[in-house]
Amino acid sequence: MWVELNDGRVMGVPIAWFPRLLNATDKERNDYKLSKRGIHWDNLDEDISVDGLLAGHGDVTHVPHRVA
Repeated sequence: MWVELNDGRVMGVPIAWFPRLLNATDKERNDYKLSKRGIHWDNLDEDISVDGLLAGHGDVTHVPHRVA
């Protein structure tokens, strides 16, 4: 996923970081709203903050499984 910031930077973010977006249809992914703080997909119940992207965070609602 490509995200263009107001300051002209363009960030490439793996869509795999966000399972709801990864598993959504193109139509669902394209139905988003922008705010000063991030991106919101109402029908997918997904919110991505610009601060989180800049920090390199993906979906923080799911804890990854740990392997021994």
